[in-house]
Amino acid sequence: MTSWSIHPLEDVAEIAAGITLGRKTSETDLIEVPYLRVANVQDGFLSLSDVKTVRATRNEIKKWALQDGDLLLTEGGDLDKLGRGTCWRKQLPVCIHQNHIFRVRFAKDQYDPDYVALQMASPYGKEYFLARAKKTTGIATINQQVLGAFPLISPPLDEQRRIAEHLKSQMNEFEAARHAAETQATEVSRLANALIYESIRTGRSERRSLGEVLQEVKSGIGERWVDYPVLGATRDGLAPAKESPGKHAPKYKPIFPGTVFYNPMRILIGSIAFVDDDDTAGITSPDYVALQGKAETVDSRWFYYWLRSPLGAACINSLARGAVRERMLFNRLAEGEIELPALAEQQRASAALKELKPLKRVLEGRLSEIELLPPKILSQAFEN
Repeated sequence: MTSWSIHPLEDVAEIAAGITLGRKTSETDLIEVPYLRVANVQDGFLSLSDVKTVRATRNEIKKWALQDGDLLLTEGGDLDKLGRGTCWRKQLPVCIHQNHIFRVRFAKDQYDPDYVALQMASPYGKEYFLARAKKTTGIATINQQVLGAFPLISPPLDEQRRIAEHLKSQMNEFEAARHAAETQATEVSRLANALIYESIRTGRSERRSLGEVLQEVKSGIGERWVDYPVLGATRDGLAPAKESPGKHAPKYKPIFPGTVFYNPMRILIGSIAFVDDDDTAGITSPDYVALQGKAETVDSRWFYYWLRSPLGAACINSLARGAVRERMLFNRLAEGEIELPALAEQQRASAALKELKPLKRVLEGRLSEIELLPPKILSQAFEN
């Protein structure tokens, strides 16, 4: 690879930003045309389920109309999304792009756009963009000058096509492996839901208010906070917190085994966690809601899986008031109702649910390993 030439991208391609939304024009002959937003351009594919339209002049459409093989790159976003892009393959008869997306167009007898897209998505490309991006908190952007100076590794066109086909084949295998792992993880979640449903259908159950059968953890941990890790709740369950306690650390709530807790601002999307018997006890933000099932009434593990099931989701949604940033504290959750089986039936289901946890961890580990494959594959292809 060291024998291949390297050229600044701007020397071998035409780079252009797209139409500016909200611009002013004196022309009245405007045509409604689809355009691509940043949300449409993902890492390696286009998401076209929601394509907006804009009224543009004929000259604007001619200037920014996408052609087969155009490489589309976003100007920024999350740090790990720098260099994100893919190729346009005439998915729509006519389409333009907005100014936060760069269009890179090559001479077809010199460059394979799929090869270039893969190179930019590789660690080689990511490192270049990350080193030169303008960064703010969690966000990074590149401008046209940075993109134009990208050092494009340029083998002969036939070699580009060979590399691109080989990498696309490997990436397809990766996608198949990831899909299989995600399907297995989904089946585990479905089995958990089935155990909850079965426990309610079996034997007698009664309708109860959540406020009657749950108790909130209100008090802070105090000076003992230094002895415990800080934990958070995500859509995947228990996870280390991203932020340290700071000066309010003594007010952080203890979350010991048997505690269910959730982010009251994100409960609608499932940011709920449970500290199980084999988990390390910790503390969590005083802004979180922490609770336990009342003794001799509710098995907390059973309740956690109920809360994450469609039954729990329906209960949460019934209590929501439609605000954009819904905040569901314990007093609101307490207004909900639950079809509660006998404690013995809850415990039977709870024991089975506990057995799912090791399987879930194995699948999560497998998925994490699979997610590491694309950078490895691309790194081997574009070592400079």
